[in-house]
Amino acid sequence: MKSLKGKAIVFLADGMADEPVEALGGKTPLEAVDTPCMDSIARNGASGTFLTLPEGFPTSSDAANMSVLGYDLASFYPGRGPIEAVSQGIKLGPDDIAWRCNLVTVEGGILRDYSAGHISKERAKAFMDALAERFNSDKVTFYSGVSYRNLLVLHGAEFSADVDYFKPDSSQDLPVSELRLKAKSPAAQHTVEFVEKLMAEAAAFLAEHPLNQEGGVPANWIWPWSPGHKPSFPGFSGKYAGRSAAVITAVDVISGIAKCAGMDVIPVSGATGYLDTNYAGKAEAAIRAIEDHDFVYVHLEAIDECSHEGDLSLKMRAISDFENKVVRPVMTALEGRDLTFAILPDHPVPLHLRAHTRTPVPVAICGPHIVPDSVQRYSEKDAPGGSLGFMHGEEFVRKVLNIGQ
Repeated sequence: MKSLKGKAIVFLADGMADEPVEALGGKTPLEAVDTPCMDSIARNGASGTFLTLPEGFPTSSDAANMSVLGYDLASFYPGRGPIEAVSQGIKLGPDDIAWRCNLVTVEGGILRDYSAGHISKERAKAFMDALAERFNSDKVTFYSGVSYRNLLVLHGAEFSADVDYFKPDSSQDLPVSELRLKAKSPAAQHTVEFVEKLMAEAAAFLAEHPLNQEGGVPANWIWPWSPGHKPSFPGFSGKYAGRSAAVITAVDVISGIAKCAGMDVIPVSGATGYLDTNYAGKAEAAIRAIEDHDFVYVHLEAIDECSHEGDLSLKMRAISDFENKVVRPVMTALEGRDLTFAILPDHPVPLHLRAHTRTPVPVAICGPHIVPDSVQRYSEKDAPGGSLGFMHGEEFVRKVLNIGQ
């Protein structure tokens, strides 16, 4: 077998970092789950922390993963909507504004569920197709995505992306009257009024939809957020000394970032973004991809989703599944081939908050060029004592690929 020295696989565990949980005796979920493979990356390598969500930018996964990949948010962050539009192959014109558009559940004026019960892709498509048939026009286009993760595109110079919004996954159990869109400039006021009118009309329409009469968790509101114009990124290969890169993910936001950066997106049949995802398929895809790519980014969404649900047992199950169904088989299959491995979350999601925080995330990297430090376990508590220190910007990717600053 040929050596893979100089190549790297990054395991990105979305939302895995947490805070001490009283029910776990003061351990975090990561510390409480048996993770020998993740721990081996720390034990045989070096640890540190990485700032993924600097002040002044949304605490969202698009911003966090752009940071992990070394893209300066001040220069390149476009908003979540346009990133996911790129993932779907939607061509945005100069006057188009793309919004991420969740299907959500509102009950008694309260935002109860940002995901409409983790609505199935098929069910969500039925709702989005119905919304498109009812509301699409020369100014409005609805697009279905994966589960609750859909898109709304506004067309025309009359619209502005200069709008403040509330992330639905950070706003559960709050009155929708407190979660209104807000214009950040006078020019954006028309957009706020237009979108809020559309939301009200869509809510009335969805309330009468036959699928919402069948019981179960209703998808009875749309929640547009994170608007922006067509993005423009420098290519990953150009940033990092000609290195080729691939991404394995179930969700549009990550594949959109990858496509913006000229990284190959490797589809995996049955990848869902939740606990029922095709773990084995993702592991197999990573093992294949590293043969003809220098950098493979394996993203798992399920841990983040369980964190937003505030469900300790599900979060621990998702971490265990990642360890045993992705990290272990990939590391076992590629053992002895001089490959670099790295593990990190994109951001924390403390269970008691059910929302993202800006706390720097724990990082561990092992590989032929990494001098091991004294850290023996991969955890939020141990990583800050490692020799990698506090990283930001391009430092993580450059360290993983052994490219000088």
